[in-house]
Amino acid sequence: MRKYDMLKDHPGRSLLLFAIPMIIGNLFQQFYNMVDSIIVGKFVGEEALAAVGASYSLTTIFIMVAIGGGIGSSVITSQYLGALRYKKMKTSIYTALISFFTLSIFLFIFGMLAKDRLLILLNTPSNIFEDAALYLKIYFMGLPFLFMYNILSSVFNALGKSKIPLYLLIFSSVLNIILDLFMVINLKMGVAGVAIATVIAQGISAIISFWILMKTMDNYDTGTEHIIKFDKSMLKKMIVISVPSILQQSIVSIGMVMVQSVVNSFGSSVLAGYSAGMRIESICIVPMIATGNAISTFTAQNLGAGQYERVREGYLAGYKIIISFSIVIALIVALFYRPIISIFLDVKSGSQAYDVGVSYLRFIGYFFVFIGFKSITDGLLRGAGDMFLFTISNLVNLSIRVFVAYRFAPIWGIRAVWYAIPMGWAANYIISFLYYRTGRWLGKDLIS
Repeated sequence: MRKYDMLKDHPGRSLLLFAIPMIIGNLFQQFYNMVDSIIVGKFVGEEALAAVGASYSLTTIFIMVAIGGGIGSSVITSQYLGALRYKKMKTSIYTALISFFTLSIFLFIFGMLAKDRLLILLNTPSNIFEDAALYLKIYFMGLPFLFMYNILSSVFNALGKSKIPLYLLIFSSVLNIILDLFMVINLKMGVAGVAIATVIAQGISAIISFWILMKTMDNYDTGTEHIIKFDKSMLKKMIVISVPSILQQSIVSIGMVMVQSVVNSFGSSVLAGYSAGMRIESICIVPMIATGNAISTFTAQNLGAGQYERVREGYLAGYKIIISFSIVIALIVALFYRPIISIFLDVKSGSQAYDVGVSYLRFIGYFFVFIGFKSITDGLLRGAGDMFLFTISNLVNLSIRVFVAYRFAPIWGIRAVWYAIPMGWAANYIISFLYYRTGRWLGKDLIS
């Protein structure tokens, strides 16, 4: 892949070249998450798949907190990089790493104490409760490693080095799949095996990522100046961006958790089918989320360099990329929805679960363009550091998903859960776009 410069090259080219490694890397990450479900679904059973699915909505929130926090704090890093202020850039990186590692410890403690209560609140079916609780226990034990792994990836992306996380994700994915197969098929560890495999794979990758980052930062010359390792004022700026960014990244997961009790009320078979559909959805939205994150970095670097018109050009290029991805994904889903769901579920062994998965995937496949438009618009506002309307639009998204699911599930059945998803995406996009049109986001100054 050719080198590119976000400050000089054609906006569309630089965005695409930056986004592609993130897309491939995130696909690998989603792929080995999907492998967890495939392996337990095929080699352990439908109830095991439902248990992993019941845990998935909770575990994804914690991952999205890490990703959202990393993306939010890395806006500061990108702007300092664009302004060639390397000393401040390094301080921002150290500050982010220290802060989010500390946060991961608190979340680990919270998760271990609250896991059973959370599953009860979500009306987790009794026949899968024990396996779901075991999965969460192992997951939370490895949370600091999982957290730092995702934060470090965001730092590399902020530096414009998206290929490094790609290579690490490929390594982590392959290792996770090997460990999954060994622990589930050979050691007969069931749900516990896939959880342990994920923690080990991402733990090793986190350690390697940290070592590479320390070597990478040596390439940015700051002379003999002392580098401050933690800056409270810089942390405050990061929090202002990170909290809404965490909300934006977590909105899908928070929505999943808040409507999980609706899904669970239909029984473990429906939950298994819905979980299979959600796994596919998480793969389909990868190009959309990655393009939005690329827009965020592109915006931050170019605003830091004072190239305001170039930001608008990049945003328009983002639409072309999103529309292209949406057409391809819609065609694939429309043509191959049955074989795709069959990867997770056997129609003969669980027809209700299979039918739910097929129905969900057929419906949602036509609406991914909305989350793409939402992602690039939110990415621009985040890169500019303008978080107020960004936050409001994402809260509207969440509110619509929860209200429609709870209000109409008694009328429409399980379909109410997925009808709400594109409604929330579209509302989020419209609000963010109307604010983008005002141009007020250009007035923010994060690094003065």
